[in-house]
Amino acid sequence: MSASKLLNHQTGRSVSTPKSIPEFPPPLSQRQLVWRRFCRHRLALISLAFLIPLVIATLFVEFIAPFPADKSNSIYVYAPPQTLNFTMTDETGNFHPGVYVNGYHSVVDTKAMRRIFTIDPSQRIPVGFLVRGEAYQMLGFIKSDIHLFGPLDSTQPLYVFGGDRLGRDVLSRVFYGARISLSIGLVGVAVSLFIGIILGGLSGYYGGWIDSLIQRIIDFTRSLPTIPLWLGLAAALPLSWSPIQVYFVISFILSLVGWTSLARVVRGRFLAIRREDYVLAAQAMGSRPWRIMAFHMLPSMYS
Repeated sequence: MSASKLLNHQTGRSVSTPKSIPEFPPPLSQRQLVWRRFCRHRLALISLAFLIPLVIATLFVEFIAPFPADKSNSIYVYAPPQTLNFTMTDETGNFHPGVYVNGYHSVVDTKAMRRIFTIDPSQRIPVGFLVRGEAYQMLGFIKSDIHLFGPLDSTQPLYVFGGDRLGRDVLSRVFYGARISLSIGLVGVAVSLFIGIILGGLSGYYGGWIDSLIQRIIDFTRSLPTIPLWLGLAAALPLSWSPIQVYFVISFILSLVGWTSLARVVRGRFLAIRREDYVLAAQAMGSRPWRIMAFHMLPSMYS
């Protein structure tokens, strides 16, 4: 008789055999916790799903846009938008798939000194995909003349969003403008984030005269007026620079001023956690200050 059965027979009570201890999943890291919390925010996921393809598309805007941003044609100044049609009829009246836009019929108004455009249904301009057009250099080293879509005859007009005051394609300029707008935001935020974390972390971790010095720098930086700074930079930059270069330089310089708020937030958080047990344990184990700040203190601010 086994020991468990003998014990049951003597005591009259059943003794359960020990069961295996359930295995718990490994603990999640700080990044995994942040990502899980982010995934629960549906609006944030929708925004991310919309923003990522948009950012990727701006890298290849020369290929996506049907025309260069600076290509102008004085004949189509303020031309109205053309509607894309997805069915075509041949001479016998049969339908077959195809994309086209109707051409323009323009009349010069001598009194108003401008062209008056009307859509001419008798003119059909075929639109195709992966068509040849203006030559470009994508990402600085890829040379090509293939565009995602455009007129089969590159001399024909295609103004889906209309033309501007110089006869440039508004749709193409929207694509190029999206690249500038998104890149400016990313560059400005990245520079402000980098400076704010570095100086705020040093101020909160070391304290003492380093903290006092960095705080005085922050006070001086916050006292600079933004609008006069814009005006002064706009006047000081060379006139030979393009508007894109001026916009990038001014936004970059202003991002050097916008890091102060983040630096004070990081400083306050570092002051609060620099005496925590895990920070003191890392110091006792001989970790360097930059490693403690980067791998122990900074991850606690991800949320």
